[in-house]
Amino acid sequence: MPHTTTLDDLIGIEHCKLGFYQELQQKVEQLKSSNLELEKKRKEIQALLDGITDLMVVLNEDLTIQRVNHVFTEWFPGVDPIGQNCHRIFRGREDRCDDCPALRALDQDRIVKDLCIYKVGDTFKHYEIIASPLKTSPTGEPQVLLFKRDVTREKEFQAQFYQAEKMATVGTLAAGVAHEINNPLTAILGFAEGLKRRNAKLKDAIDNELLADFREYTDTIIKECLRCRDIVQTLLTFSRPNAASLGHVDLNQCVTDTLFILKHHFKEHHELTVQTELEEQLPAILGDESQLKQVIINLLTNAFDATAGRGRILIRTLTEEANRVTLIIEDSGCGIPLEARDKLFEPFFTTKPVGKGIGIGLSTCYSIVNNHHGEISVTSAVGKGSSFKVSLPGMEA
Repeated sequence: MPHTTTLDDLIGIEHCKLGFYQELQQKVEQLKSSNLELEKKRKEIQALLDGITDLMVVLNEDLTIQRVNHVFTEWFPGVDPIGQNCHRIFRGREDRCDDCPALRALDQDRIVKDLCIYKVGDTFKHYEIIASPLKTSPTGEPQVLLFKRDVTREKEFQAQFYQAEKMATVGTLAAGVAHEINNPLTAILGFAEGLKRRNAKLKDAIDNELLADFREYTDTIIKECLRCRDIVQTLLTFSRPNAASLGHVDLNQCVTDTLFILKHHFKEHHELTVQTELEEQLPAILGDESQLKQVIINLLTNAFDATAGRGRILIRTLTEEANRVTLIIEDSGCGIPLEARDKLFEPFFTTKPVGKGIGIGLSTCYSIVNNHHGEISVTSAVGKGSSFKVSLPGMEA
């Protein structure tokens, strides 16, 4: 007999449907709750990421940028980095960086820390880098997470601290030297002038040739005493505190004073030629004379070291567009390798042998020039020499 659906059967079916719908509704509610929880977690994670002030970049093994955080748009506004190589974005170069921390992290499967410096816009920036390999990625390919922290200000303060300590020591020594030298110099100068005043009384007492020699000797003693006094005074200008008030500075005079201090340093090397081409009527600069002399002496010392006492150093001053006063120091020395050029202004980076320098000279020059609203740059060719250019705003006549 054909089966006849009874009322109980219908009620059972409805109960089953109701149970199914209830179970389905529970699943939907659970999914909604799970989605809300996931969204909550996502917002929490996003809030944490947004609170990180370091630049975060995810790279794959060929150094292509996969993702960045919000800091990237603050550092590089208007730049779309996705799919581009990191060295092209951060360094403006097509080839990979030497000793890349991201590649080291991937190759060695460990966290790698590094410090670097490169130009962003018109300024050099110092960065602390942490590269961490990612254990898993959505695509399954090896990836590395890169953190970049801007430590430019910290490095500048650190370099300024060491330089301030050094200059304070130089100032103390200069003051002591001035005191110890000025006393005997005053006595020598006084007696020499006394002898000069007695020259007239010797006119008829001794031979004319001997009298001429006597006059020449006393004049020489007086002239050399005055020169020593000028040397001491010039040394003291280098040791003035950094807080000295700004004033009108003649860059040509700064060059002349610095060469006066280094005269004996260059004179001992007969194979080295030091030339100057100083523009007359150069506009004055509003600045700190002692600090600007410090820049010149650092650049000249580096040029001297690069030439190893042989070749040529040329010092030029000129006026460029917008009343910019420019100082150029060229040398025919060994030149600077390309891989070291971007790090020249980094504190404690030096290409000199151990004991010849600690690497704060150029970083201090950069800081001083920057504080004077100027710019410093370098062009160089290995084996041919280097040229450092300092451009400062001149004052209106």
